Amino acid sequence: MLISESALRSFTENIFKAMGCNEAHATLAADVLIKSDLRGIDSHGVARLNGYVRLWEKKRINTCPDIKIVYQTATTATVDGDAGLGLVVAPFAMKVAIEKAEQYGSGWVAVRNSNHFGIAGYHALMAVEKDMIGFAMTNASPLVSPTYSSERLLGTNPMCYAFPAGKCPPVIIDMATSAAANGKLEIAQRLGKLVPEGWIQDKKGHSTTDPHALKSGGALLPLGGDYDHGSHKGFGLGATVDILSAVLSGANYGPWVPPFVSFLEPPTDPVGLGIGHFVGAMRVDGFRPADEFKEHMDNWIMRFKLSATVDPYKKVIIPGEPELAAEAVRKVNGIPLVDAVVNDLNVLAERFGVEKM
Repeated sequence: MLISESALRSFTENIFKAMGCNEAHATLAADVLIKSDLRGIDSHGVARLNGYVRLWEKKRINTCPDIKIVYQTATTATVDGDAGLGLVVAPFAMKVAIEKAEQYGSGWVAVRNSNHFGIAGYHALMAVEKDMIGFAMTNASPLVSPTYSSERLLGTNPMCYAFPAGKCPPVIIDMATSAAANGKLEIAQRLGKLVPEGWIQDKKGHSTTDPHALKSGGALLPLGGDYDHGSHKGFGLGATVDILSAVLSGANYGPWVPPFVSFLEPPTDPVGLGIGHFVGAMRVDGFRPADEFKEHMDNWIMRFKLSATVDPYKKVIIPGEPELAAEAVRKVNGIPLVDAVVNDLNVLAERFGVEKM
């Protein structure tokens, strides 16, 4: 089913308002989710809306948060999100980082007491719009086993690096540090499809292609899948995100991160507050003139795009290119939603008295 951007945006804003968000927060939260759907990252768009509602119903999300800086220096800060929507808390933190970067060249903000913040790319791109290099990462509930482990100790822990360019679109490296994001398993479950080898393991630590394996004690695998394919590197990346996002900020980390799903209760022995994020912004002109940098970014991009390939029918894809192409198409044709997501949204419509899809 294809839904226009405007219709889906209005619907999502109305749901957030019905949850108690003020207009500014509802608009911002909806924008983060719609941006994900527009960019073809269906696992983190409105398909997640029902999850936020359920967490709010369990009183684990505060829709009227007092988001504030609790510690800062000239170039750094720690923000407490007051259990607010990460969709709102993370942009607040990035604005702080950008303001510090505008004055001092760079800004770095750690966040505690937040919730799921959508796609990391949304927040990193806020810096790109100011001719800055943007960074955004977040820890998440433990679904990933470190290399050689059968325990779930890390989240999918995405990270994003975004670089402005000149005539070319920005380079946006937005990725989970697990072999696959949990949202991709959810999509496979809805479609009744198997997942590739190397994404998940069963409760005994054996590789499986069953997208439901997590429900029976399995775990996602770090980027790389197994040691021979570099899973120790994926583990290292996921650990970096966890430490910067949570150990540094005072949020929960590792196995203590509260689950996104509402039917599971948070750990009874928390080591911090909520989940954590880490965002940053660096002024390009702190290193060289911005126009000069962007000209060379264009040159870098074009050289890679013109690279000789092993298959004449394929070409090198610049990070962020597929999402940009999806956004161009979906803004015109509408956003495709699978039946399961439409059904979930219509249940929410009945729950809150909002017009159905």
